[in-house]
Amino acid sequence: MRNRVSFLAIDFETADYGRDSACAVGLVRVEEERVVRRSTYLIRPPRRDFVFTYIHGITWEDVKKEPSFGELWPEIRPIFRGVDFLVAHNASFDRGVLDACCMTSGIKAPDIPFKGTMVLSRQLWNIYPTSLPYVCRRFRIPLEHHNAASDTEACAMIMIKALQDPLTLDQKTSHGRR
Repeated sequence: MRNRVSFLAIDFETADYGRDSACAVGLVRVEEERVVRRSTYLIRPPRRDFVFTYIHGITWEDVKKEPSFGELWPEIRPIFRGVDFLVAHNASFDRGVLDACCMTSGIKAPDIPFKGTMVLSRQLWNIYPTSLPYVCRRFRIPLEHHNAASDTEACAMIMIKALQDPLTLDQKTSHGRR
């Protein structure tokens, strides 16, 4: 019998040190332990400075004609509807980026709890280190690290594995509501 949980895996790539500088987002919606939607978007951040191109390969030239987060929000907001929680590998980072992008855009951030696969990996399976590449190697999950689509897909696969684990997720992984 499948778990009736619905969640949205999310991963942001940022251009600079500001949490509002999302330049890419990956979204993978999972219902009853099955992926039902995959979406990846480039985002034009509020500043042209790209400090982290060396990590993710995204440049200002790649995103200058893309929508800002505020312009993209009406398209992605429906993907968030009805999920029980959001999941990211480093939940505090991705929650911070989502909140900052919403605030910069004058949007109310979704009031959905976050769970983190980094915490899951440590608490459910005693995996150290808990970097996404290491966890993916442990479970033989393909990964092109710092590619929003790949990171999000991997995070979703880790959460599905966790949902199949007999330990209680709510006690182990909650990062609270806003």
